[in-house]
Amino acid sequence: MTGGEVAGILVAVFWAILVSFLAVVLVRLAQTLKATTRLVADVTEQAVPLLADASATVRSAQTQLDRVDAIASDVQEVTSNASALSTTVASTFGGPLVKVAAFGYGVRRALSRDKTERPAERQRSRRTVIVGRTVPKARGGRNRKG
Repeated sequence: MTGGEVAGILVAVFWAILVSFLAVVLVRLAQTLKATTRLVADVTEQAVPLLADASATVRSAQTQLDRVDAIASDVQEVTSNASALSTTVASTFGGPLVKVAAFGYGVRRALSRDKTERPAERQRSRRTVIVGRTVPKARGGRNRKG
């Protein structure tokens, strides 16, 4: 045998091993494709009813959302009506009630004031009002903090 014949035999053996390997790979690929085809068919068979159920659920949810929207708009209308009513009641009864309360306070204060109190004592008990705060009249002596 010559070197060319040995090289030819080696190439033939290499090709035989390569073809055998490729045949095994192709057989496994064919099995994988069959299994994948079966899986896709099963998923499709189960997905169609699920999609129909999901579609029905979405339609039902849309109906419920429409109802909630109607309820929310009714609540908004009731809220605005209640606000208008409270404004009307406050403007109708608020002024006279404040006047009656002020009159009652004035009468109570006038009746509770000691009639024997002298003007000098009244002057001493008066307080000065500054921006909504009542400040006692200044006293003689040191200021005590504490």
